[in-house]
Amino acid sequence: MPLLSILIPAYQEEATIGQVVRRVATIDTESLGFDKQIIVCDDGSTDRTTALVEQASTRDSRIALVRHTHNQGKGTAIRTALRLAAGDYCLIQDADLEYEVSDYPALLGPLTRGADVVYGSRFLHKRYPDGMHLPNYVANRILSASANVLYRLSITDEATCFKVFRTDLLRSLHLECTGFEFCPEVTAKLAKRGIPIVEVPIAYTARDTDAGKKVRWTDGFEAMWVLVKQRFER
Repeated sequence: MPLLSILIPAYQEEATIGQVVRRVATIDTESLGFDKQIIVCDDGSTDRTTALVEQASTRDSRIALVRHTHNQGKGTAIRTALRLAAGDYCLIQDADLEYEVSDYPALLGPLTRGADVVYGSRFLHKRYPDGMHLPNYVANRILSASANVLYRLSITDEATCFKVFRTDLLRSLHLECTGFEFCPEVTAKLAKRGIPIVEVPIAYTARDTDAGKKVRWTDGFEAMWVLVKQRFER
């Protein structure tokens, strides 16, 4: 049975990480044809994030924890977790509750039909996702449209967290991202190789900065710069 490595970058997520890890551990991927490995990279948290993951790992041997001594960014945390991935496929899972693990069947289904990359689109499920603020909505739509124009793609959600990759393919991209530019970098590098991206609809409930959301408006400009820069780099 193929192994799915679920990579969870986490920073200051004590309010939700316990629930997320529990839900990921509980979701039945085995009936879908995938054993699972759960790798949490605590990106230098100073709250109880590490302790909560350690507690979960003592109860479930499928859960592994790796920790940065100081905060280095989401992209770095994903790359650190990727080094420990033993799976045939990797799924990126946020440490908050914006994304539903109940969408795993939708994400994994295309893999069994030969897909190498699957994105979960928040905009195929609902035109306007629950709780998403207008500036975030506009930024998401602009980034997706820009990726489509620059790379001749046809995707609706470039910045979605829910992305699944064949592990050897993801490693071969030699990612350099440190922050939230993981999404545009990986999308650009896949497109430049001509790797098809399969999209499936997923549910989404946005949180705001008061609830711990880390993305800022400046990250949209960084993402756009990465899309443009990658387009013209060899």
